Amino acid sequence: MSGQIAGTSGLLPASLILVGAGKMGGAMLEGWLADGLPGESVAVVDPNPAPAMVALCAAHGIALNPAAPAEPEALVLAIKPQGLDTAAATVAPLAGPGTVVVSVLAGKTIANLKDRLPRARAVVRAMPNLPASIRRGATGAAASPETSEDQRRTAHALLSGIGLVEWLDSEDLIDAVTAVSGSGPAYVFLMAEALAAAGVAAGLPAEVAARLARQTVAGAGELLGRSPEEPATLRQNVTSPGGTTAAALGVLMAEEGLSPLMRAAVAAAKRRAGELAG
Repeated sequence: MSGQIAGTSGLLPASLILVGAGKMGGAMLEGWLADGLPGESVAVVDPNPAPAMVALCAAHGIALNPAAPAEPEALVLAIKPQGLDTAAATVAPLAGPGTVVVSVLAGKTIANLKDRLPRARAVVRAMPNLPASIRRGATGAAASPETSEDQRRTAHALLSGIGLVEWLDSEDLIDAVTAVSGSGPAYVFLMAEALAAAGVAAGLPAEVAARLARQTVAGAGELLGRSPEEPATLRQNVTSPGGTTAAALGVLMAEEGLSPLMRAAVAAAKRRAGELAG
C-alpha cells in the first residue's frame, strides 16, 4: 500500500476505484472529494456515465474508464446488484489481497462477493439507504474476518461520505438494517401520504394538506437530526396533557396502533431480505 490520506471523515485511501457512477456512486464520489480526496487518486469505471459524471471527472482530474487501472487500496462497488455477474470479469482482477472491497450492493453477501472476486480478502458489505444520495444516509456495515483495522477505518471514511455509519458485529444483522433503515424512508414517505390524506378527510384542500404534511415530516426529521434529545423526549415536549396531540397519540399509541404495525412491517421486510440475499 502507498499510504492513506487524512480526510475530514477519516483515513481515505491513496488509490481508489469506484465501479458504478450512478446516483449512489456519484453521491459517494462527491462526498470523498468534499472530504479532501484528490481527484488523481480516483478512477471511475462505468460503461455509461452520465454527462454530469463526465464533467465531474474532468473537473477534478479523475480517470474515467482507464484502459488498465492499477490494483487499488480500495475498490467500491456501487453498481446495480443484478449487474454484478456481468461486471465481475472486469472487476475481479482489480480486487487483490491488499485491496479492501466496499460493496453497497443490496442482497449480495460477503460470500457471494468473494465468489465473484476470488483474490479479494478484505470485504465490507454495506447497506445504505436512499437519503445517501443526498449525503444524509444511514448505513449499516459488516466486514469479513480478514479485514484489518486500518482497512475498516478506510471503509468507514469512504462510507461516511454519504452519512451515518453503524458497524455490525455480524453480517447476519444486515437484514435487520435493511428492514429498519434500508426500507425505512418508504415508511416515512407513506406517513407523509397518510397524513396528507387525513388532512383532506378533515376538510383541507388537497394541495394545502400535501404541502403541510410534507413540510411537517421534513421539519420534524430535521429537528430530530439536529437535537440531542431522544425521540420519546421530543414527542413528550410537543404533547400537552389533555391537548390535541395527546388525543391523536392516544390513537397511534393504542394496543393496536403504530408500534405493533411497525414491528410487523420491519419483521416482514427482514424476512424478505433474507429470502433475497445471495
